[in-house]
Amino acid sequence: MSYLEYNIKRTPTGLAKVLYVNWALVLLLSAVASIGFLQLYSVSGGNFERWTEPQMQRFGFALVVMFVVGFVPLWFWRSMAGLAYAVSVILLLGVEFFGSIGMGAQRWLVIGPLRLQPSEMTKITIILAMAAYYDWRDVSKVSHPLWVAVAGALILFPAFLVFKQPDLGTALIIVGGGAIVMFVAGVSLWYWGGMAVIGGGLVSLVFASRGTSWQLLRDYQFRRIDAFLDPSLDPLGSSYNINQAMIALGSGGWSGRGFMQGTQSRLNFLPEKHTDFIFNTLAEEMGFVGSTFLLVLYLGILAVCIVAAIQSKHRFAALLILGIAGNFFLYFGVNMAMVMGLGPVVGVPLPLVSWGGSSMLMIMIGFGLVQSACIHRPRERA
Repeated sequence: MSYLEYNIKRTPTGLAKVLYVNWALVLLLSAVASIGFLQLYSVSGGNFERWTEPQMQRFGFALVVMFVVGFVPLWFWRSMAGLAYAVSVILLLGVEFFGSIGMGAQRWLVIGPLRLQPSEMTKITIILAMAAYYDWRDVSKVSHPLWVAVAGALILFPAFLVFKQPDLGTALIIVGGGAIVMFVAGVSLWYWGGMAVIGGGLVSLVFASRGTSWQLLRDYQFRRIDAFLDPSLDPLGSSYNINQAMIALGSGGWSGRGFMQGTQSRLNFLPEKHTDFIFNTLAEEMGFVGSTFLLVLYLGILAVCIVAAIQSKHRFAALLILGIAGNFFLYFGVNMAMVMGLGPVVGVPLPLVSWGGSSMLMIMIGFGLVQSACIHRPRERA
């Protein structure tokens, strides 16, 4: 029996789908978003209309989109994987040639009244495409050099286009998301060892290119790396952001200064307090306890996804769920690492907490795919 026939015959239909929604996931996502609403209200100085109200409206819309995506049968999303990947690559090429420039980067595509950031879409489509690819490919051949090379090309081409915008953080998440699907699909560990060696060589090459005619990173990106390696190097320049972030992080102590009592954010010492560095605002106001609570919620979302993947009856569903979970982990892991000084600042928002609509919408679409896998998991009918 084909994948399509198997799912049509054994998955719920109509209103019965509501019974199979993963409500634990909905609750955890809503809890994380609520923390974001509170922090945006705080950093705006109690101005509900400035950031909080629009963010709540965005989350409400994104939640509806998640349910819509979830109620669509999973076989449909599998059949659309190749098209979705192709559209995202075409849009990235459109950005390359016709993109709108903002804040020193060419990341947006303006189509009439719409202003799109295709790189956000690519984070999800690459996982969808890779899950479909490894579901199509025979398990015994996933480590064949030819098929590993094909998978690598599928990942690296859009990542390269995003890297050129330049958007190093998003490019790394695209590569990481695709690599996670490759790993859980069973690609041999020998390849990962080889990739580690190649990665080390690429890092060396990046540093060697500095100051040359073929420099691989922009000057500001090198300054961010310098600030990461030595925060005292330029305290009023490239190291300012991370130094202020560390002050906010440490001043919260065990229980924090209290809601809306963070001096770093209230006095505007903390940069990008409503976007990239919102976790430091939380740490200053709610301390170690509040920060840990948010981290527990994030880990709870990962746990729910892992359980759903284990319960899945089909390889595509399991790979898709684990890929979406891995992508989400990269989101909050990279953000927390950079704002705590454990990695260079790469401009990755804290998922569902930081101000922003594009990132939130794509994250919720990703979890809509997880819901589709949960709702349409084949079940025996009476």
